[in-house]
Amino acid sequence: MSILDIIKSALQSLLVHRGRSILTILGVMIGIGAIIIVMSIGDSAQTMVTQQIQSFGSRNVYINPGSPSDGLFSGGGQSAAMLSTTLTEKDVERLRRPIEVPGAALLSANVQTSASISYESETKTMGILGVGADAMAIYNISVERGENITQEEVDQKSAVIVLGKNVVKDLFGADDPIGKKVKIKDQKFKVIGIFSSAGAAMMGIDDLAVIPYSTAQQFLLGTRHFQEIAIQAKTLEDVPLVVSDVKRVLRDSHNITDPAKDDFIVTTQEDIIKSVDSILGAITVFLSFVAAISLIVGGIGVMNIMFVSVTERTREIGLRKALGATNKNILLQFLLEASILTGLGGVVGIVGGSITTYLLVIVASYSTNLSFPFIFSGLGVVLGLVVSCGTGIIFGIFPAHRASKKSPMEALHYE
Repeated sequence: MSILDIIKSALQSLLVHRGRSILTILGVMIGIGAIIIVMSIGDSAQTMVTQQIQSFGSRNVYINPGSPSDGLFSGGGQSAAMLSTTLTEKDVERLRRPIEVPGAALLSANVQTSASISYESETKTMGILGVGADAMAIYNISVERGENITQEEVDQKSAVIVLGKNVVKDLFGADDPIGKKVKIKDQKFKVIGIFSSAGAAMMGIDDLAVIPYSTAQQFLLGTRHFQEIAIQAKTLEDVPLVVSDVKRVLRDSHNITDPAKDDFIVTTQEDIIKSVDSILGAITVFLSFVAAISLIVGGIGVMNIMFVSVTERTREIGLRKALGATNKNILLQFLLEASILTGLGGVVGIVGGSITTYLLVIVASYSTNLSFPFIFSGLGVVLGLVVSCGTGIIFGIFPAHRASKKSPMEALHYE
């Protein structure tokens, strides 16, 4: 038999048993589709998070209290930032000096807490951020209405506040909040602005209230230290120099001679992006392995179907051998049938998974107000095709081998 004859015979057999073939394709399709969805959604989430982080400013450098051994995003690092007193006004003053950090363009010292904000009969418990006058420029956040916090208000510890849109809606409803006063811990704050939501969804600015850091320290926290110092470099090329200068200044200010004993953590946007990509990448790989389990189930289904097919077609196998078909011909035919089934399942799974991913991205973007991009995972497609065809070969080879070894005489007498 020629290769063309073998292919024609395999296709005819699959068409004769089209119901069984469709069910086999469906099993493989689900497994491949699941892998495509997981990998595409993972790529989409990574791209969205990266874009959101970059929107805060690719030139930003962040300084937090704590030991570098705590690591980025670790629980220890977060606790240290809230409780440590190592970053002080003295550090801020030195870091502001052009002679100390010549590559720095903007600087903001920040503190954070949570408290209840009330207006008339409405009360909302939320996060409150104390910042310097340069903070909004550093984080690339704008005021949609009203004014931003000024350096004069920071110096005078003014009781002014800028609110996110959700806070305004909860406290004021449809009323205009500009000029009105809200109360935090018996202290009245004048609303001077409302934040724009553009580009700040991940930061949660819609649910945040911002006041001068000096006001937050005196009236809300009763402390003199900072939980973060944010610096924006003049250019992207200046970022490494700023990092180096910051470490030098803080080590000198804190009398640290051994870098391993640093009581501060310096990170850049690139560091944050790498950490987030690493975390999301690991999650995507793990979920892909979980999704691949369904492929094993589909492969076992292929093997079972091929075993049934071999049994049902025993007389056919005997007749083909009696007419001159070799063991290799029979092996190739059954192996080809399994590969066609899984290959078609892979193609349908890729198309179905891509369409499903596109719909999920639309739903996710609409429900979260975040811009999830649709990403067609090229790696997922290649992996899907390789795995699906590989599944056909691996799980089809044993039934095919069994069919090829049947004796023509015994096969012709099979009932």
